[in-house]
Amino acid sequence: MCGIVGILGNHEAAPILVESLKKLEYRGYDSAGIATVSNGRLDRRRAVGKLVNLSDLLVHEPLAGKTGIGHIRWATHGAATTGNAHPHRSGPVTVVHNGIIENYRELRAELAEAGLLPETETDSETVALMTRMYMDRGLDPHEAAVATLKKLDGAFALLWLFEGEDDLMIAARKGAPLAIGHGEGEMFAGSDAIALAPMTDRITYLEQGDYAFITRAGVEIFDEAGRLANRDEQRIDLGATQVEKGGYKHFMAKEIAEQPAVLGDALQHYLTDDGLNLPSDLDFSNISRLTLVACGTAFYACSVAKYWFESLARLPVEIDVASEFRYREPPLPTDSYAIFVSQSGETADTLAALRYCHEKVAKTVAVVNVPSSSIARESDIALPILAGVEVGVASTKAFTCQLLVLASLALKAARDRGHMTEAELKQHMEELRILPGLLTRALDLDETLNIVSNDLSEARDVLFLGRGAMYPLALEGALKLKEISYIHAEGYASGELKHGPIALIDSHTPVIVFAPHDPLFDKTVSNMQEVMARGGKVLLVSDRKGLEIASEGVWQTVQMPEVPDLFAPILYAVPAQLIAYHTAVAKGTDVDQPRNLAKSVTVE
Repeated sequence: MCGIVGILGNHEAAPILVESLKKLEYRGYDSAGIATVSNGRLDRRRAVGKLVNLSDLLVHEPLAGKTGIGHIRWATHGAATTGNAHPHRSGPVTVVHNGIIENYRELRAELAEAGLLPETETDSETVALMTRMYMDRGLDPHEAAVATLKKLDGAFALLWLFEGEDDLMIAARKGAPLAIGHGEGEMFAGSDAIALAPMTDRITYLEQGDYAFITRAGVEIFDEAGRLANRDEQRIDLGATQVEKGGYKHFMAKEIAEQPAVLGDALQHYLTDDGLNLPSDLDFSNISRLTLVACGTAFYACSVAKYWFESLARLPVEIDVASEFRYREPPLPTDSYAIFVSQSGETADTLAALRYCHEKVAKTVAVVNVPSSSIARESDIALPILAGVEVGVASTKAFTCQLLVLASLALKAARDRGHMTEAELKQHMEELRILPGLLTRALDLDETLNIVSNDLSEARDVLFLGRGAMYPLALEGALKLKEISYIHAEGYASGELKHGPIALIDSHTPVIVFAPHDPLFDKTVSNMQEVMARGGKVLLVSDRKGLEIASEGVWQTVQMPEVPDLFAPILYAVPAQLIAYHTAVAKGTDVDQPRNLAKSVTVE
């Protein structure tokens, strides 16, 4: 959940490190720091809060040196303080760490016997202390780092620097992602390609359990067993790593606005004149069940897809939150597929669930935004959502692109299983093709939703309602609102309202109802009337037909374009996102980097 970067360069490292860390700000963080080695001398600077605080500190207390490591921290162990900020140092060793060292308490007891006591509340400091302990016993930096790795339990991406070593950086990866960058007489390391984009387009991704000895001349990579490993070098598209706001006030606003374009790109990839462009070995005809696993917004995308797979393909679907999935050790039929959905492709819980499913199911399928990510590489089949870089912590365009890919899979499943004719498939493909135009029209409601959101910003609690595939959309709308505006919000299935949540209704609680004029519309309106009969303030989001029938007496209305029933959740994601965005702006919260949240959740 943190971001790390390392440089063995030919220029002063400090300004380059700070610039690279800026590329990782989208991950979310609460403190930052860098360390350098200059003429053999190791030194560091750390600051709480945004990177500008670290930059200010470096003006007054500059750091020299062409070798350095940097870190932005999202607190797991210990509060956001300068003392807990990375890099951590013990004697001649300094370390940056992304992940969690699960056995740090046991290691601290061993360190205490050696007379080495922690100075911070973090688990990460243990790595520096252990490495120092082994160096005190006569091991060189390479041997000490490897000995330390053998003692660590948990998930981590690690970079080490050592006093007296201007041309050595050691890297290791277990769970959390880490990439090595190649330059001309320079070498780099970072959490992802975005961090390395300012320096190089040549990347090598470390595999699970790898560690690497890096000098300016190159890198030696070893696998978990200590064998020399050959890892492919890849060229990355530097244009694909650009994270500029493009004139928008926030990345989230830009990414909401990009949805028609990226959805169009995804449609062009997955829908052809000849049919669906999906792997031929992804055959649903003899599959007994699907298991969909994800976290957060991706979980709600899976929840929508459940309706599609079951109604179109008559294929039973089980959805699971990744953080719970493997701990209950679910039985998985060998004639089933498991699909894992993740924007980053590095979500720790989802990756652990994927590893649990290996060799238990017929195929594992990744639906990801980063084709080079761990989840993509470790799955049998990886399907890119083609959303482009998403910087805002609150996922927007990734959600709609995930839905598009899952919808394409559901159509293929229906066709493979004989529940859809070619004519019906073509009809649904045409319905998908009109979505970018409909999303563009929905974006024209921006000012209307801005006005509505000014009133919503005064609320303490907001409820969202939906039926059928709009129920997960209600859950997603509530998640968006609470994660960036900090207003308590809950999503409910409309029919469940009378089974408890209706007790929350009063004149101060806005209720947002997603209700396209579909076969479930009348039932949703009946539930809406129950809210209004108890003084509730209803914001009805529907199309022209729906508003003609049911707008009387509601507090506010938003008229959406008419959309084919099946794919309404993709379109109605736009008002859900815009409501959250404008409400957060009205409240003055940090829209792109909301408190306590991180973009890429690489710890359990």
